[in-house]
Amino acid sequence: MSIRIQRVPSENVAGGIAARLIAILLALLVAAIVFAISGADLGKLGSHVFKSTFGSRFGLMDLGLIVTPLILTGLAVTVAMKVGAWNIGAEGQFCAGAIAATAVALFVPGPTIVVLPLMFVAGAVGGMLWILIPTLARAYADVSELITTLLLNFVGALFIYYLATGPWLDPSGLSFAATKRLPHDVPSFWGDVHWGLPIAVLLTISLAGVLNYTRWGYEVRIAGSNPAAARYAAIPFRRHLIVVMLMSGAIAGLAGMFEVIGTTHRLQGGISNNFGYIGIMVAVLARGSAIGVIAGAALMAVILKSGIALQTQGVNISTVLALTGLILFFTAIGDELSHYRIVRSKPA
Repeated sequence: MSIRIQRVPSENVAGGIAARLIAILLALLVAAIVFAISGADLGKLGSHVFKSTFGSRFGLMDLGLIVTPLILTGLAVTVAMKVGAWNIGAEGQFCAGAIAATAVALFVPGPTIVVLPLMFVAGAVGGMLWILIPTLARAYADVSELITTLLLNFVGALFIYYLATGPWLDPSGLSFAATKRLPHDVPSFWGDVHWGLPIAVLLTISLAGVLNYTRWGYEVRIAGSNPAAARYAAIPFRRHLIVVMLMSGAIAGLAGMFEVIGTTHRLQGGISNNFGYIGIMVAVLARGSAIGVIAGAALMAVILKSGIALQTQGVNISTVLALTGLILFFTAIGDELSHYRIVRSKPA
């Protein structure tokens, strides 16, 4: 009997989950070794991180606030992947949604019950407009959306700084590089945790159902996996690409909208906290599954919250970023290895 290693086109679900768990454990192991070499007390650090993250009501509320934008940005990237596109610009669309929602809050008079839905729509439309040019460039000129969406991230971040330090700066002088406190807030249901969290979860579950159990979702998945076969089957690839990309931008815009009216309550520089970039990692961990986005976002929220706790112990923020990079690195290796199988065959 001979034994050989053979590559298969797709991985099974169990193998994919196992690969990600191993990747996370390896990343944590490497981080622990680095901390030990630097002389840190691993027991003390671990105990502090656990108590700060899970051992208090404040820590759990922080997790809820962090996981909300991560679910939405991760879902935005995942939805684009379904049609074979990479939306690297969730960061910019996040900023556009925050700007649009802030504009409505500052300049549209009316009661909160009327203005809040307008802010919701404005956030989604802002994200859609921000991804519109990369979408049309990809659909009609075959310009890579990787480059165009990425470059617009820097424009969005700088535009927020311009508005928050210039025309929209708080006239009272109490806030530096920020607008005044917005007059409208999304309601909270548990402490500081607002209704953006259950809305994000519900949106994720709904989109998972649409993509997996409707004809439209089936056509989107076919168009994403094999555009040539989609065209041969008379599936409108370009139309699906445009619709899905705009949907992706709208979801990322909603993340910015909820952040500005539910967490920071004002537009300020650095409001995104790299949520758009981390959303890419959430999508990778989710393996293209919309439901998996919730688990991936929860994991990344724990890592980010743990990083905040580590900073109070003198650990540099770059260490936390390195840890997330290690998880992505080991995940990529695990994804590739999960495509290989050990095959036993009898000699002829």
